[in-house]
Amino acid sequence: MTTYTARPIGPGTLPELRTADDAGRPCVPYTATESGAPLRCCLRGAEAGERIALVSYAPLRRWAARTGARPGAYDEQGPVFIHAEECEGPAGDRGGYPFSRAGALRTVRRYDAEGAIVGGRLLEIPDDEERGFDEALSEAFADPEVMLVHVRAVEYGCYHFEVRRD
Repeated sequence: MTTYTARPIGPGTLPELRTADDAGRPCVPYTATESGAPLRCCLRGAEAGERIALVSYAPLRRWAARTGARPGAYDEQGPVFIHAEECEGPAGDRGGYPFSRAGALRTVRRYDAEGAIVGGRLLEIPDDEERGFDEALSEAFADPEVMLVHVRAVEYGCYHFEVRRD
């Protein structure tokens, strides 16, 4: 059982992204020809034959709108895969952290209450994937300034999921 909760893109945001993404472009669904695209709506890999879309997403912008934070230049947007139509969200029994495989590189980026970056670290996911994430997230939240953490892929910089201080 993981110590922290990986959050998908919120269900209130997904209908907006399925219309126009955070860069203002229309959503262009397509049928996945192979499995594996990391879906941020349900935190699992896409299956071949599923209707998905690659959209631009600004996770910090949406969090800031809810909290009143002012991230300024830290308001990044980047590519994420989502289901093209409504899905059921993450399965409650999936276990572990999403998009985790030993040897993969992730950034664990920390943000304060205003949405400014207050640190981060590189995580090479160890064989004990869950323990590796738990340790990196515990380290992040040991700093009382840290309000949320974004986990991103190093290779493409893609946002994978968010963890918030409870």
